[in-house]
Amino acid sequence: MRSDTVAPAGVPLLRDRPIRHGERWIYCAGFNVDESLTSTGRIDVELADLARLLSAGARVAILSHQGRHRDGSARHLDHVAGYLADRLGRPVGYLPDNDTPDAAAIAGAMPEGTAVVFGNTRWHAGEEAGDPALARRFAALGDLVAVGGFSKAHRSHASSTGILRYRPGWLTDGVLGELARLEPWANPAGRRSIAVLGGLKPEKTLVGLAALSRRYDVVVPGGVVLTTILRARGVDVADSDLGEQPQRCLRAAHRALSDGTATVVLPERVIVARRGRTGYGPGIAVPVEHGVPAGHAIVDFEVPPRWRDILAGHAAAGARCVVAGTPSRYLDGHRTASEAVLDVVGRPGAETLLMGGDTVRELPWDGPTSTGGGSALHYLAHGSTPVIDELRATTTHEDNT
Repeated sequence: MRSDTVAPAGVPLLRDRPIRHGERWIYCAGFNVDESLTSTGRIDVELADLARLLSAGARVAILSHQGRHRDGSARHLDHVAGYLADRLGRPVGYLPDNDTPDAAAIAGAMPEGTAVVFGNTRWHAGEEAGDPALARRFAALGDLVAVGGFSKAHRSHASSTGILRYRPGWLTDGVLGELARLEPWANPAGRRSIAVLGGLKPEKTLVGLAALSRRYDVVVPGGVVLTTILRARGVDVADSDLGEQPQRCLRAAHRALSDGTATVVLPERVIVARRGRTGYGPGIAVPVEHGVPAGHAIVDFEVPPRWRDILAGHAAAGARCVVAGTPSRYLDGHRTASEAVLDVVGRPGAETLLMGGDTVRELPWDGPTSTGGGSALHYLAHGSTPVIDELRATTTHEDNT
C-alpha cells in the first residue's frame, strides 16, 4: 500500500530508489507471528514492498524475529516463508541460520528475483542488546537494506538500528503507511482524547503513560499499568503482575500521577483471581481500598458507572481514542473491563485505533489498527522512533560498507 503521508524529514524512502536487477537486498521485517498464523497483519503490510523488490529482479534476504531469546520463546520461521510464498506467488526459501559464513554464501548465491527467510534474529542474545558484531554479521547477507518491520521500529536491536551502521537503508511504504495511520492520534489537539493502556509490556507505562498522561484528556489504565499505578498510590497488589521493570515503571507512574494533566480513571473495584497451571481461575470483585487478598492477582476491573457515562460522552463528541494493550486478562475469560472499554470506544462518533499485535489478536475489533504497539506509542510520544532516527543519522551513500 502506497502512502501519501509526508515522510519523516531526512529519511531516504524505498519508493524513491530505483531497484536494479540482481541487487542484493536485506529486508528487515517484523514478522513476529506465531505458527498458527491467526493474525497476519504484520506480514501483510510488507507484501507490496517485497513484491516490488522481487519483481524488479532483486535478491532478497529477509531478517525477522519471533518470540524472545531470554525466555526461550523464539521459534523457527518456516511458517512465515510458507505464507509469503503463497501470498507472493513465488517460491520463498527458509534457512534457520543467519549470521555465519555459510548463510552469507547462500545469500550471495540466490538467483535474481528470489527471497529467503533467514533464521530468527532472536536466536541470539546479542540481537536485543544491539550487539555491533552481530549486526555486522547480519549485514553480510546483502548490500542494501529495506527497512520494514514497524512493529520493531522502537527497538535499538542488531537487526534494526545496528545493521544500518554497516549498510545503507531506505524506509518502506509499509512503515510509511503505519505512520500515516497514526497521524490523527499523534496530534489530537482540538479533539477530546482517550488513551487506554493495558497489557504486560513496560513501554505501556514507561512511554505510553509517561507521554499520554500529558497529551491526552483521559487515561484508562489496565493490565500492568493499572497494577503499577495502584501500587504507586499505596494499594497492596499482592501477587499481581508488575512486569519486567517494576521499579522503573513505579517511578514513571509516580511522575505521571504528579505531573500529568490527564484525568486517570481508576476503578473502585478490581477483580482478582488465583493463578493456576493453565491461567487464572474464577475472579471475585474486591474494593480497591481493601487491597488485593494474599495469593491473588488483579485480572480485571469494573469501570465505575459515572466514568463510563463520561467516557461515552467523550466518544459521542468525536474523541480520538487509542487502545494500547488489552485492559484485562481477556483470554483467561476476564472480560469486564475490556468489554466496557470496547463498548465506549466503538460508539458512533469516536475515532478509535487499536495498537499492537497482541491487542489486535486478543480483542474483537474490526476498526482501524496498527501493527506495532510499542512503536506506535513511541511515535505518539516523540514523533519518531529509534529506527527512523538511525536512518536519518546514518549515511545513505551506497559505498557505505
